[in-house]
Amino acid sequence: MYLIAEQPYYKVQREVSSIDQRDVEYERTIYMYNDKIVTQHREFSIENVLDMSYRVIGQKGGLLYLHTNKGVYSYTVKSSPQQFIDAFKEHVKYN
Repeated sequence: MYLIAEQPYYKVQREVSSIDQRDVEYERTIYMYNDKIVTQHREFSIENVLDMSYRVIGQKGGLLYLHTNKGVYSYTVKSSPQQFIDAFKEHVKYN
């Protein structure tokens, strides 16, 4: 198992207390290895990832979509994940 690429993403979680509400942003990373893709809470076998796509939302960033045989998973990114997507497609093409 070796690392091919990584892509930062973030998760916004709303925290509510008895007196206020605030949004907390957590930075995380998606790791692509030769045999799997790993996020904070999920792990996908590379064979189960059918495709990846990206959609720009607003002025900065957008959503990275992992299309798997179990459904589509979205990850919010602040910059284009095109290099990550290209690395995936290149890896799948030669394996």
